[in-house]
Amino acid sequence: MTQREPAPKPITSLQNDRVKAIRALEMRKARKETGLFVAEGASLLVTAREHGFTPETLLFRAGSAASGIARGLVEGALKAGAECLEVSEAVLGKLASKDNPQSMLGVFRQRWVEAPPAAKVAPSQLWLALEEVHDPGNLGTILRTADAVGASGVILIGQSCDPYSRECVRATMGSIFVVPLVKMTREAFLAWRASWRGDVVGTHLEGAEDFREVGYRAPVLLVMGSEGPGLSEPMAKACTRLVKIPMAGSLDSLNLAVATALMLYEIRRPELKL
Repeated sequence: MTQREPAPKPITSLQNDRVKAIRALEMRKARKETGLFVAEGASLLVTAREHGFTPETLLFRAGSAASGIARGLVEGALKAGAECLEVSEAVLGKLASKDNPQSMLGVFRQRWVEAPPAAKVAPSQLWLALEEVHDPGNLGTILRTADAVGASGVILIGQSCDPYSRECVRATMGSIFVVPLVKMTREAFLAWRASWRGDVVGTHLEGAEDFREVGYRAPVLLVMGSEGPGLSEPMAKACTRLVKIPMAGSLDSLNLAVATALMLYEIRRPELKL
C-alpha cells in the first residue's frame, strides 16, 4: 500500500486555533514568546527559501496555488514537513495586511546570531550598529540597504523596535532572511567594540570631517543613533571618528534610513562596481 502524499489542510473558520495563533503574531509579545514571525507575499517566501529558511506554516488563499511560483512554494513546504493551510478569503482577510494584501504568507522562526569576535573580523567586512531605532519602517529600509551593499551584519543596541514586526519585515523586501542580526545591550556592545581593529564611524552634528572625504580604515564599524536624539554620548565617545553629512537647506538632520544609506554606500564605494 503506497503512502499518501501530504496535502494542504483546508480552513474556513475564523475561530480555528491555528488562525488565532498566526493572528496573534501581530503582537510583539507573541513574537517574543514563540520566536516566530510572519512574512507575507510569494516574493519574500522565495527569498526565504533561497537562504535556507523553511516555514513552520505556509498559508495561502484557496485556489491560488494551482500553478507557477505559488505551487512550487506549497510543494516545497509540504516536502520539508511544513504545515500548509489552504484558507478561505475571509480567513486570509483576517491574517493578511490591510494595505496591498497578498494571497500567501509564511510563519518562520526568528534567526539571531552572535557577534563574531571583534578582533577577528576580516578587513573586507562592514558591520552596522544601530542604537535604539524606534521606527520599523526605517529599520526595514536600513536592513534592505545593508543587504544591497553587502554588509556582514546589523547589531541592534538597546531598546530597538522589533525587526520581525510585519511592517519591518515588509520594508526589508526579503532582506530579513539575508542580513545576520545581533542583539546587544549598550554595555555589551561597548565591551565588544573595544577590540575592533578598524574605524568605528559615527555621524554626529559635531563631526569634523565630511563623510565623503574620509579614508576609512578597514574593517569598518558604522554606528548610527536613534531617530531624533542621535548617538548617545557613550556611543559617540566609542567612535574613532565622527563624520558629518553636509546639507545646504534649513534642516540639520536627515531621516535615519537615508543617512544610513548614504554612509553605507560611501564606505563601500571602492568595492561596489556595476
